[in-house]
Amino acid sequence: MANELDNIELRPARRRFMQSSAALAMTLIAPGVLLYKTGQAQSENEPGSDNKDLPATPRWGLLIDTNALSEADVDACVAACQQEHGWHSDAGSQTAAQWIRKIHLTDKQSGQQTVLPMMCQHCADPPCVDVCPTGASFKRADGIVLVNKHTCIGCRYCMMACPYKARSFIHEVLQDQLAVAPRGKGTVESCTLCVHRIDRDGANAVPACAEAVNRDGRKAILFGDLNDPDSEISQRAKSHGATRLRADLGVDPGVRYRGL
Repeated sequence: MANELDNIELRPARRRFMQSSAALAMTLIAPGVLLYKTGQAQSENEPGSDNKDLPATPRWGLLIDTNALSEADVDACVAACQQEHGWHSDAGSQTAAQWIRKIHLTDKQSGQQTVLPMMCQHCADPPCVDVCPTGASFKRADGIVLVNKHTCIGCRYCMMACPYKARSFIHEVLQDQLAVAPRGKGTVESCTLCVHRIDRDGANAVPACAEAVNRDGRKAILFGDLNDPDSEISQRAKSHGATRLRADLGVDPGVRYRGL
């Protein structure tokens, strides 16, 4: 993974400057497009309750079984994400959107090749949030990392801080946007874990990438609550193992991989 995920030194920044510049952000959000539920992000900073009877806040994540994915499956993941959120990636373009992309890994000793989907890892300690000067990059209480397009000023600090190269900058004027995926020229975007499905269906949600490859009873990409030890995703991770990419960075990604 060293070639794809370079060693990036994380330098958490203070968010005390440029707060007032959010009003100057030149973003083009389609009329009627609603942003994701940002209120859940604020609740993460509130004091925790001492009521032990309250259910624990879920932390949504993915478990991706690379042994069960072919290259065609990963292509299907990318296509499903594009269709679900209305983004497109031009072949060979260095500036095109890439909410999810295909990664090839080769074991240097055995020569074994593995293909996997790479997206925002929805870290527990996201460096993109640390460096954002306006708070546009934020993490909800349920662990989903998002970008508020109304306050993103396009500085791209978050893109530089992300060790997974999971964010894109929108250079062009956008048309025919989808209501479930607010986008805007001059802003940064990345995988949202299909947050609109999660807000609608909760633990029963199935992200578009998982829906594209989970068929005939197989679960190559499993969505669930990482905080619930009894959830299927936690049980499978415990019994079959799960790898955090670049675990040495200590950001605790919410996307885990099996078979690496």
